[in-house]
Amino acid sequence: MEAFSDGVLAIIITIMVLEFKVPEGHDWHALIQLGPKIISYIFSFVYVGIYWNNHHHLLHMVRTMNGRLMWLNLLLLFCLSLVPFTTAWMGESYFAATPTALYGIILLLAALSYWLLQCAIISQHAGDSSFVMAIGKDWKGKLSPLLYLIAALTAYVSPWISGFFFVLVAVIWFMPDKRIEHALRGR
Repeated sequence: MEAFSDGVLAIIITIMVLEFKVPEGHDWHALIQLGPKIISYIFSFVYVGIYWNNHHHLLHMVRTMNGRLMWLNLLLLFCLSLVPFTTAWMGESYFAATPTALYGIILLLAALSYWLLQCAIISQHAGDSSFVMAIGKDWKGKLSPLLYLIAALTAYVSPWISGFFFVLVAVIWFMPDKRIEHALRGR
């Protein structure tokens, strides 16, 4: 499951970068015109990287695979596979309200699907109290969906406000989730 997920995430990043077209001009101004596309790509690259990193850690906790975990993992990958579309639309539209709101909704769905996968792994490890206790203190996982929802809603007020919330969530998650590493050491 981990190798399959790594492959899907690599393809997602590849699709995002393939959206870039070579500028028609041959000066810095031609490149600057790609600014919104570059910014939306950077946002999404960081987000996919954060999901990959934390997903990688989370899957190291799985002792046995089952159909439930595989389907929940596929749900997460489905949500993340929508990121290239919203990334391109957001960049093309210069961060118009609806593409920015949809970007927030897709990230919200990804966060919820990650949470469902995490809950399924926790229930599979009910006997491992150190793991369950470590994951149970998931303040980042509880705060992120709320911030994504706020970002989606504020897109209609100002895409800059939405951008602030997107950056805030990325900063919160930029460092890998140490709870899982600590739980793995405790085994």
